Amino acid sequence: MPSFFKRSLLPKLRGFPVTPDAIDVLCGAAEFRRCLLEQIFQATRRIYIIALYLQQDEAGQEIYDALHAAKAARPELDIVVVVDWLRAQRGLIGAGKQPGNSAWYQAMTQSHDSKVPVYGVPVQTRELFGVLHLKGFVIDDSVLYSGASLNNVYLHKFDKYRFDRYHLIHNKPLADSMQHLVEHGLVTSKAVHRLDLPDLPSTRSLRNDIGDLRSRLKHAAYDTNAGSVANPGLSVSPLLGVGKNNPLSRAICELIASAQHQLTLCTPYFNLPLPVTREINRALARGVKIDVVVGDKTANDFYIPPSEPFKVIAALPYLYEISLRRFAKRHQPMIDSGQLNLHLWRDGDNTYHLKGMWVDQRYTLLTGNNLNPRAFRLDLENALLIDDPKGEWLEPRRTELASIFRHTSRIEGYQQLDTLLGYPPAVGKFLRRVSRVRIERLLYRIL
Repeated sequence: MPSFFKRSLLPKLRGFPVTPDAIDVLCGAAEFRRCLLEQIFQATRRIYIIALYLQQDEAGQEIYDALHAAKAARPELDIVVVVDWLRAQRGLIGAGKQPGNSAWYQAMTQSHDSKVPVYGVPVQTRELFGVLHLKGFVIDDSVLYSGASLNNVYLHKFDKYRFDRYHLIHNKPLADSMQHLVEHGLVTSKAVHRLDLPDLPSTRSLRNDIGDLRSRLKHAAYDTNAGSVANPGLSVSPLLGVGKNNPLSRAICELIASAQHQLTLCTPYFNLPLPVTREINRALARGVKIDVVVGDKTANDFYIPPSEPFKVIAALPYLYEISLRRFAKRHQPMIDSGQLNLHLWRDGDNTYHLKGMWVDQRYTLLTGNNLNPRAFRLDLENALLIDDPKGEWLEPRRTELASIFRHTSRIEGYQQLDTLLGYPPAVGKFLRRVSRVRIERLLYRIL
């Protein structure tokens, strides 16, 4: 079955030419932390940190202290931190009432002579309906790109880590483009305010400004005028997307539609949007070999052991497993033939947060997009698309894939995955209840 998806976007993408040795693949979370601190220490012109959150813990403190030290040593440094407005003003899920990271930001600003502004971006008036999910740290003329946020587990500060992807790309036009969006598309908005200063406005009072910002972001894009279309060699294209049918979501679907031989897809939360499922089905019908890597439910960052008190959030990993089991059952003949390979990632008590795509021997997509309905409709997302038409960057690509598959096991049949009967009683009871009142479909759309 051919794909009927119109490839209207990929041929028009402008990319920045890059040499193969300008893209470094980092080998893990600890190396990511080391590289980030090293880049901050060496910075001479600019540091733009963009993440869902900068957490008040040991690793977060280490990064924040490094930023203040860099500013104190080089006052001319342009340092900006951008995080999600709503996420910064609440505590950890399930940890009771807490002041949130914004109180810490304010204390840090009051206790330092050096100024490191922290801006909060409200993508929606409620966190449930959209957050700032942009990724990428711009440091001088390089971009350090990962789906990770900044805390102990993402940075492997102690025993546990959360597995993600980590790339350092040395390319000034790309760095300029990503800074430009933050500086002119986010920070200047009336909806965006500094979280490190006291007397924050209420989200309610910003409702109209938030609506204006979201409307503008739906039509925003990275400035790629310094790039070119149809580069003959290796190139990287930044993509931006928020809302229904956005350019990033369309590019993801077009990438799957372009696959002729092999497609690898990673997501921590198996809950594929309908357009992605359709393109995967068409790719399978074309004979494309597909590998999907997803975290085992115990490697999900929302997983809570059955020995601990039940919280509603603990049901999420089981919802994702139910979705994966349905998908596997529907495609069991292709699993049997080896055309479709579903891989579960698990490494002890560590967690899995990895996302992205590899298409044939040409395209590699770096992104924080979870490839789920929420990412396709609600959150503000971005990605970097590496296009390698001459196969100049295949070895680093293979090395990264090998590291991802190292802790995976292949699902031979859908029967390997648990059902409601095998779930902890509290989880099973909750899932039966939401199924009876038909809330399950809504949950899949927003989680």
